[in-house]
Amino acid sequence: MNWGTKMAEDDMKLDQLFAQARQARPELPDDLAVRILTDAETVRLDRMKPADPPRSVWARLLDGIGGWQSMGGLVAASAAGVWIGFAAPDFLPDPATIVFPQDTSFVVADLGLDTTFLEDAE
Repeated sequence: MNWGTKMAEDDMKLDQLFAQARQARPELPDDLAVRILTDAETVRLDRMKPADPPRSVWARLLDGIGGWQSMGGLVAASAAGVWIGFAAPDFLPDPATIVFPQDTSFVVADLGLDTTFLEDAE
């Protein structure tokens, strides 16, 4: 059998099934029709009511963050970060020495002077 004739036969069978489906239309139950129309009327009335006034940028930002409780947590965390930044405990490294390392070694010029006092200091 040729592939083209097989496809044509399948198309004819499919057309017959669609024709049968168009002939046998099921009836819509009355309670379903009432629920559909009630829902449509509710949606129509919701769309007709006036829209809320536009909200400010700050109100939308506050809602996006999570409300006043979240804003309070952010403020507390920021204040703690600033405090730790200015008055860091001894066990934390100083961020200034990490960013700007300083070389504390120095060279003493040999001027022929007696440097035995430097050896005693060690």
